[in-house]
Amino acid sequence: MPTTSTLGAERDILTTTLPNGIKVITEAMPHVRSVSVGVWVGTGSRREAPEQGGISHFIEHMLFKGTANRSAEDIARSVDSLGGNLDAFTGKEMVCFNTKALDEHVPVAMDILSDLVLNPLFRPEDVEKEKGVVLEEIKMDADSPDYLVHEMFSANFWKEHALGRPILGIPATVKGLSSDGIREYYEGVYTPDNLLITAAGNLQHEKMVELASERFRDLRTRPLPAPAELPKTQARISLKSKKELEQVHMCLGVPCYPIAHEDRFNCYVLNTVLGGGMSSRLFQNIREKQGLAYSVFSELNPYTDTGCLAVYAGTSLETLRQVVDSVLREFTQLKDETVPAEELRRAKDHLKGSLMLGLESTSSRMSNLARQQMHFGRFFSLDELVESIEKVNAVDVQRIAREFFDAKLVAISVLGNLGDWKITRDDLVC
Repeated sequence: MPTTSTLGAERDILTTTLPNGIKVITEAMPHVRSVSVGVWVGTGSRREAPEQGGISHFIEHMLFKGTANRSAEDIARSVDSLGGNLDAFTGKEMVCFNTKALDEHVPVAMDILSDLVLNPLFRPEDVEKEKGVVLEEIKMDADSPDYLVHEMFSANFWKEHALGRPILGIPATVKGLSSDGIREYYEGVYTPDNLLITAAGNLQHEKMVELASERFRDLRTRPLPAPAELPKTQARISLKSKKELEQVHMCLGVPCYPIAHEDRFNCYVLNTVLGGGMSSRLFQNIREKQGLAYSVFSELNPYTDTGCLAVYAGTSLETLRQVVDSVLREFTQLKDETVPAEELRRAKDHLKGSLMLGLESTSSRMSNLARQQMHFGRFFSLDELVESIEKVNAVDVQRIAREFFDAKLVAISVLGNLGDWKITRDDLVC
């Protein structure tokens, strides 16, 4: 029998575990007319062997190419006829297939979504055709220098680890994929222990469990792949010249906490102060006061067992050194001085506003359920999250700045028409 528990009463969240181990988690939002449903796979590109690079993303594509019950065109027409949408994405640690539809169309939407996930064909001719599509996707991203410099940075920061390899794979690994190899990988990963179903909107939990059980109860449990190898960060300097580029693109970063670390809220506030918005130090000092860049920001990339805080900027070769020095000065100031009360208040309010606005739609609530289950095994009320942000103080922000912003840990990647431009470890003191 399925087991049900109320794990988030403040948010009307219910969880039921099906007999084969798949969890079905719902959040009722009776004031809306839509329902968003997601099927989450707890394995992304970081579980891939080097020769399999891009297979998780390729499987995501292949699941839309037809099932035992529907052609690719049938899938597209079925969703369009509901006025809903069907989408998917692949990350480093998860894959998600999701749909959003009116509440009255949920049974049909769920049928389409489950058919995709459970009954793919992986026909050799479809695999060969889709290779061309993915290779074009890789080329498209290669034409985007801000994307490319982030990939350069990741490849060097997590060198020789799957976290550093591109989610799309590289042309050689994509060309090497086969129908049999894809099916074998799919069957090893798309298992009950590795699947999670979340839904949010105008729904009844019991009905969603019934729909999920009808479609997923026969999925067999199989042993999961071995846990991913623990990554080690590397403070590498990487320069790549690309003469056709008008701008120089820089990514500079340091290790930070994993996603569930107890200091994560201090980290969120630090990132917001540094480069998380228009009033952040990087934006105000580098763009507004010095006019050195159009785009400049900092971002957090936390994973289950590691993380990175990175700064991106696009500038000219003549001002690149000035931008790097300005970023390092911000690091130094955050280490040497506590954040003033007014600035801390502004960062906290920015975070709280982003959090609340980000939970207004059914799709964002559906995603939030999955991420909290996967990373925390529990659900946080808005009050809890707001309280955690409010607890952050300037001393703790300074403490983690001193931990993060160590010259020995700073990595940098630069892409552009660099000529003989160079940078050394001595230039990265902060």
